[in-house]
Amino acid sequence: MRTSLYALAGAAALAVAPEAAMAFTPSLLLASKSPASRLAAASSPAMHSRRPTGLLAARGTASLPSETVAALGGDTSDVMLSGLNGLALSGIEYPTKREVYKAIPDHCFKRDTAKSLMYAAISTALTLSCFATGAFIPLTWAFAPVWALYAYVTGTVATGCWVVAHECGHGAFSDNKALQDAVGYVLHTALMVPYFSWQRSHAVHHSKTNHLTEGETHVPYTLESGAKTLKKRETMRKLMGQKLGDFVYGMTRIVSHLVFGWPAYLMAGVTGGPVRGLTNHFIPVKPFSTGEKNTELFPGQWKKKVWMSDVGILAMFGALAAAAVKFGVWRTMAVYALPLTITNCWLVLYTWLQHTDTDVPHYEGSNWNFIKGAFLSIDRPYGPIFDFLHHRIGSTHVVHHIDCTIPHYHAKEATEVIKSTFPKHYLYDPTPISKAAWRVANKCIAVQKKGEQWVFKQD
Repeated sequence: MRTSLYALAGAAALAVAPEAAMAFTPSLLLASKSPASRLAAASSPAMHSRRPTGLLAARGTASLPSETVAALGGDTSDVMLSGLNGLALSGIEYPTKREVYKAIPDHCFKRDTAKSLMYAAISTALTLSCFATGAFIPLTWAFAPVWALYAYVTGTVATGCWVVAHECGHGAFSDNKALQDAVGYVLHTALMVPYFSWQRSHAVHHSKTNHLTEGETHVPYTLESGAKTLKKRETMRKLMGQKLGDFVYGMTRIVSHLVFGWPAYLMAGVTGGPVRGLTNHFIPVKPFSTGEKNTELFPGQWKKKVWMSDVGILAMFGALAAAAVKFGVWRTMAVYALPLTITNCWLVLYTWLQHTDTDVPHYEGSNWNFIKGAFLSIDRPYGPIFDFLHHRIGSTHVVHHIDCTIPHYHAKEATEVIKSTFPKHYLYDPTPISKAAWRVANKCIAVQKKGEQWVFKQD
């Protein structure tokens, strides 16, 4: 069954990068399961109907407006365009927070407790139904493909519960705060997420989106901090040739990010803001969390809330242990752990692609502000099935960062308003998700400063 976990990781990698995977034998997937030490992030629209133009060095700078070239310091030789066509690199002035909020209809900010509970009930019922089927699948190798399908479907459906709890953590679920936290705590704990710990770190992520040093999650390497991972890629190229080396490196990043990225973030703050040092979502004190007084991730009363989150996680471990005693360790692992791996993959995929692409910059110091960071989020085409199951978390993410208290059932309307009112700022990349994930994994490794922006360097 342990081998099947690695096979599942390979399957997850294939799911997001089928174009690249078809070029080489599947055995390479099993050879590329070592976790990378950090992550990087990625993508932009009013002109998104254009096709990506690729490396500007190869295509010239005529494809970019003169103001964008100027914003990049006049040098576009190592910049690559995504489906956003460089829209986020233009260097134009951003609207004020007040101007943006004024454009969104007032009713979009209103929470409807009954409607929120309905969506929570739908996601929970679908998830429990999927988990129940796991009790009837024979635990034999002959049924390994069935287990893989079960894990993918159940983990994908369970991501809807994750998103509902995520909405609770943002205060977008209900005006009844006790009910809101109760729903969020139960759903996140059931998926091994420390609810209050994550609530705090995710709030920091929203408050510092695409900030180079103070961001939280998917903060990219600079050329200096990413020297080791860049050297790793060069070593693979020398040993295997550039094409195969880039493929193996890309698959390593896909698997390490999607499969190992979430637990690595919770346990050690991997890809978190460098100003916060080592962070741990379960133990908020030194030596496990090393931030200083003004930069620590869990200051003051948040430490108590972290311990409160731990109580739920320990209770969940106890429930799983009891299940293992009654039904067997492997049955419990197959029914619960395999789908949980897929849910974690979805979580990382959404966060990674919503904030990273080759032509989506990061800022620092006075060049960064909240609304600029929010508009550097990216909406992507996940399609009607995933939008339904996951409450549009990937296709309305820009609005979610403009104001995270907007309930998901108002997010589509708010998105249309933002898209029409601020067409030079709203980012939507029509690139299919598998292609976007492969581009981000291979091309978004380390940033360099160009003008006032930090942009992913291409070779």
